[in-house]
Amino acid sequence: MSILDQKMGSFELISLRNSGLEADQKVIAAHGCYAMTATTALTAQNTMGVDDIHQVPPEFTRKQIDAVFRDIPPSVIKTGMLGSAATIKMLADALIYYKVEKLVLDPVMVATTGAQLLPAEAVSELRALLLPLTFVLTPNIPEAKLLLTNNGEVLGDVQRIEDLEDLAKQLRALGPRWVLVKGGHAPFKKDGTVATSPEQREVVVDVLLGPDGVPTRIESPYVDSRNTHGTGCSLAAAIAANLSKGLETVDAVRAACRYVEAGIRTAPGYGKGHGPLNHFHSTYMLPFSPGRFVEWLLSRPDVAPVWHRFVNHPFVLALGNGELPLDSFKGYLVQDYLYLVHFARANALASYKAKNIRDIAAGAKIVQHIHTEMKLHVDYCKSFGIEMEEIEATEEHQACTAYTRYVLDIGQSEDWLGLQISLAPCLLGYGAIAKQLHADYWPWILNYVADDYVQAVQTGCELIERNAVLHSPSKIEELVKVFIHATKMEIGFWEMFPSA
Repeated sequence: MSILDQKMGSFELISLRNSGLEADQKVIAAHGCYAMTATTALTAQNTMGVDDIHQVPPEFTRKQIDAVFRDIPPSVIKTGMLGSAATIKMLADALIYYKVEKLVLDPVMVATTGAQLLPAEAVSELRALLLPLTFVLTPNIPEAKLLLTNNGEVLGDVQRIEDLEDLAKQLRALGPRWVLVKGGHAPFKKDGTVATSPEQREVVVDVLLGPDGVPTRIESPYVDSRNTHGTGCSLAAAIAANLSKGLETVDAVRAACRYVEAGIRTAPGYGKGHGPLNHFHSTYMLPFSPGRFVEWLLSRPDVAPVWHRFVNHPFVLALGNGELPLDSFKGYLVQDYLYLVHFARANALASYKAKNIRDIAAGAKIVQHIHTEMKLHVDYCKSFGIEMEEIEATEEHQACTAYTRYVLDIGQSEDWLGLQISLAPCLLGYGAIAKQLHADYWPWILNYVADDYVQAVQTGCELIERNAVLHSPSKIEELVKVFIHATKMEIGFWEMFPSA
């Protein structure tokens, strides 16, 4: 479940970008936030370079911004390539009009491939109009120098980490509340001096400076990679997403730096030039739609044959057509009662392992139904002359013991959801089987088509659905194996009794 789903309206972002919108939207989605966009320019580019830039008229971009604010006012705005002085002026007016408090400004001026993305005449407008409105400014070293050179400063090359801190201090004097100077263009040796050869590149240092004037150094190991296309916009978007989720600025920036570092290390290697990073290194796609886990599970190629064998077992079919020997049915009732004792214990354990009152209460409802089911078993056994003393004195069949101990073992060794999955074949299976059973056994069948059992099945499914979406694909695969094994144990339970 995304953060946006949990509290609608709190964590939206608006991103003003050109083709970097694709990267921004990936980053924002990967952080569980919702992106709304306004396009400033279109580029014809690939990993090898920028072929052309088409400016979107500023008045049209303003209409996009207005459309967003009229509907879903964003909590954070993140900008990238703005393209022109006119667009910068339009954006400044919009920021003031909408009283935007958190602007993450990525001053995109030069692409990773070296292409000039912001005309020189627009730099002064960006510095004068936008920097005073900026919450976090995220320039790399060339962009920092360009902003300060435009301000009349004479700057030398970065030689030490302290030089990055000086850049941050000078930039913060221009108005931003926070400045993050990215050090990727000047990797350092471990002693804090700039590397003068590729072999010496060991550490990348980003420097964050805020209102207290105390610089924070964020160090990352240098990664020798050509897959750095879009790292700047990805970092700024990650910062914006983290801020929108309520993180403090230092934490938001540090987490974003770690996100980009991992994205570079796990980059897929696309393209002939500077390839993109891996935006989804820390996320995954569930193999099922939320709320449809059980449906997906029962239709899996490795589950479906086992499930079909279970609900269409000869014992079940014999119950359905009335040909099941009475002695088999009596034996089944007794062994099923003994099984239900442990089934109740397992469900009680599930309630104990639950982490919230909603799941505890749901487990208690299932246990309550099991108690009702056991009483009905006893009453039905009495109709055959089998008293309670005889039921309790009956030895568990090996198949019953194996099945119940497997479920309880899962309950002890696996997490809460693993236990629920081990219980699921019994809970779900009886609901499916009861629909096809013969009227000769109607008083007993009524228990499994009655409203309380239907409700118990629904409660169990809701428990599973609510929690399945919180697990990774690898965990889901483990749960599938548990379900298959538990279903096979159910089949073994049927096979205790002759069906003809």
